[in-house]
Amino acid sequence: MKRISVDIGGTFTDCFFVWDDIYVEAKALTTHHNLALGFNEALDLACKRAELDRGTVLSEVDSVRYATTLGTNALIERKGPKVGAIVTHGFEDTIPLSRGRGYGEGLDNSMQQNLPAAERPEPLVPRALIRSVKERINSAGKVVARLDPQDVRTVFRDLVDAGAEAVVVSLTNATENPEHELQIQEILLQEFPSHELGAIPVLLGHQVSGRKGEYVRATSTIVDAFLHEIMFHALSQLSTNLRDYGYDKPMLVIHNSGGMAQMNSTDALQTIHSGPIAGVGAAEHLSSETGLGHVISTDMGGTSFDIGLVPEGGVKHYDFLPTIDRWLVSVPMVHLDTLGAGGGSIASYDRIHNAIKIGPESAGSSPGPACYDRGGLKPTVTDADLLLGYLDPDNYANGYIKLNPKRAVFAVEDQLCDELDMDVIDVAREIKRGVDEQMAIGIGKELRVRGYLPEDFTMLAYGGNGPLHACGIAKQAGIKRVLAPPFSSVFSACGAGNMRQLHFHERGAHVVLYNATTRALFDRYDELNAVVAELEARGLEDLVRQGFATKDVRYRLEMDMRYGNQLVTTAVVLDISRLNGVGDVLHTIRTFSDVYSHRYGSGSAAPEAGIRVQTIRVAAYVEGDVVSFDSLEAGGTRSCPVPTSHRLVHFVDHPNVLETPVYDQAALTAEHVITGPAIVTTENTTFLVEPGWRLEPTPQGAVWFLQD
Repeated sequence: MKRISVDIGGTFTDCFFVWDDIYVEAKALTTHHNLALGFNEALDLACKRAELDRGTVLSEVDSVRYATTLGTNALIERKGPKVGAIVTHGFEDTIPLSRGRGYGEGLDNSMQQNLPAAERPEPLVPRALIRSVKERINSAGKVVARLDPQDVRTVFRDLVDAGAEAVVVSLTNATENPEHELQIQEILLQEFPSHELGAIPVLLGHQVSGRKGEYVRATSTIVDAFLHEIMFHALSQLSTNLRDYGYDKPMLVIHNSGGMAQMNSTDALQTIHSGPIAGVGAAEHLSSETGLGHVISTDMGGTSFDIGLVPEGGVKHYDFLPTIDRWLVSVPMVHLDTLGAGGGSIASYDRIHNAIKIGPESAGSSPGPACYDRGGLKPTVTDADLLLGYLDPDNYANGYIKLNPKRAVFAVEDQLCDELDMDVIDVAREIKRGVDEQMAIGIGKELRVRGYLPEDFTMLAYGGNGPLHACGIAKQAGIKRVLAPPFSSVFSACGAGNMRQLHFHERGAHVVLYNATTRALFDRYDELNAVVAELEARGLEDLVRQGFATKDVRYRLEMDMRYGNQLVTTAVVLDISRLNGVGDVLHTIRTFSDVYSHRYGSGSAAPEAGIRVQTIRVAAYVEGDVVSFDSLEAGGTRSCPVPTSHRLVHFVDHPNVLETPVYDQAALTAEHVITGPAIVTTENTTFLVEPGWRLEPTPQGAVWFLQD
């Protein structure tokens, strides 16, 4: 297996490089103006460590996989084209009204409840760029009013004259019958053929989302259109860079569904949060291979802190109606909770509470934290870590970035010391305590709202800053076991290397498996099986287009189910692909009951209220080679290694400075145990062992943090 996997984050570009039995990790600063430059730098470093040259690697490697936050950043910064929308006549205000909830979606509970300060986000499609056509298809898919081609041409020309650079078509009930959306697309392509200069991208709602729900389907398509141009040019730039250096295979893009695909089978919407979700995929794989039990994955990078949940058994949680930025969309996406707390998060003074506020603003990679000495003037979490003695200014990122403590002191003094009437070290302690507490609260909330207890979970701490803050976060969250996994500093990139090519296709449905009124079981098997066959055919088409043989494609049937008129649906993975009789219906009901009871508690199932299916979904995928993880067993006879030096370090819960031993990469072997306080500095990250904790490495490079 020869594979390059890259996770392009807001601050660092992480590279995980597999060359047969050689595993190499490397990092470089993200170059936002040209992502290929950061990729080349990270790959060159990986090749140097493997003693290979870039040309040889790219000409022989099996695949190159990209996970990127480019789409996420573009959405936050509102960098995109002017998008116009065509809807059914009479539904022109569906998008602006946003179900009456647009002011609160994407905000935390406290902000949602602050109605006087409620403010809707700036629309991606302003009301002035929404047009309607006279047509109508009813909920059963029957054409009630035919489409007038001349009406479509008039509306489209009007949108172009108004400045639209991309057009979304989202008609009522198009998921039941897409005839009119396809007809509009044909007319628009006649007006502006795709091969001509000035052609305008046209996106159809039923192709982006197969679920019922006019608003979420429209917003999904709008976000996709808004990101289409920037993602196309950025990924094309990366692809061209690969071809220039001898890579002649299709580039693979990681999806937020937990899979990946070639560029020709990727929607821009599917790339949102793809980097952190690759890390959750790696956590799932690690859990299933090593029997870790319940796992909470935490990825602390330079810009954000991402939390994923993998309960025992290695099954990820999905969001099928996630909120991306401020927009509710319909896309199968691995559940992820993102906090604005990373190494580059800016610490500012909160006048109302007379305290320090951490994030969500980040210094990013340019200019970066003040100590990077690249023009940053605001104090960040990394500046506090440096001042407390956790980081080596001459050996940060293996000496790639030289840190300037004087700049960190100046930034903290200038922005915070006078306001808080505290000295520099005390302020740095408060920054460290505050960011650890903020992340611990996020973990606790994520677990408790789903009925779990923190003490039952193992916390995976990865990302460039994960092992540095692991002990502080775990202590505040009440977690006793922390694992920095193998390749922890580039664990999300490692997860990208383990992804398989996968596509989800779904369709809204109204299937009553058990009617509580008539006490009858579902018996329209042919109708349901026809829907499943259609979704399988779409998944097969996606994968065959990418060069896979039909015999290699596998399918998984899933249904979103609920009891009676519940508002909450539960995703159920079935071990059958068709319903051919009463036995299959009862098996499906039993599977739903087991999943529901496991999630919400024994006795919570309520089949007497009736059982309904809201969505039918098929996952089409192809199996592939994966990186294997070794045993994580800790224990046996261990000895304490000899430190390379000592350093004066300030810890949050200790008022006095402590002389702390410092170790290097050689200390992280399975024969050693390191008792806190201690610091271990490696090429890509720093392990901080706080007082009351001990560090126990494992053979493959994973490291346990255990409380004494």
